[in-house]
Amino acid sequence: MLKSTILIALGANLPSARYGTPAQTIEAALAALDAHPAVRVRRRSRWFESAPVPISDQPWYVNGVCLVDTDLSPRALLDVLHAIEADFGRVRSEKNAPRVLDLDLLAYDDFVTADDQDFDVPHPRMHERAFVLLPLRDVVPGWIHPRTGATLDALIADLSDEQVIRAMEPEHGAQEPYFDDDLDDD
Repeated sequence: MLKSTILIALGANLPSARYGTPAQTIEAALAALDAHPAVRVRRRSRWFESAPVPISDQPWYVNGVCLVDTDLSPRALLDVLHAIEADFGRVRSEKNAPRVLDLDLLAYDDFVTADDQDFDVPHPRMHERAFVLLPLRDVVPGWIHPRTGATLDALIADLSDEQVIRAMEPEHGAQEPYFDDDLDDD
């Protein structure tokens, strides 16, 4: 039984001066997240390469998903994600702009934000994105969307065929999924 289902998406499509390629950058971001005193990475997906959404002439993205444990509130965790992005050189300019690092809080257990909050959980477009749902399947294959009740398999089946995504091969910086052996309760 999962202790919690707090899910974070990682992505990048620009190299980082400090960390290197987008794959190296999101690997370093995952380590930075796990090094935070209030966060523990419990599982992580393979890395995937995906075409930009919406389609553009930007470089392709490297994406993945991790599952974490934390006692932080959803808002406080989002603040940690934004601080890591800033530390990695993320500059927020226009929507869908290329980026050195993108960390998104996808879901926080069954928590659903109210209309009057200044952030959205679950992430409002995650159900439309192959670059989120396919890595998510590596981490929690039986996940159910807390707002809609849709299964992960149903969400994947509803994806547009126009989204191009592929699992990265090890020689291109890919890592195998990671699963903490202590994740499941007996």
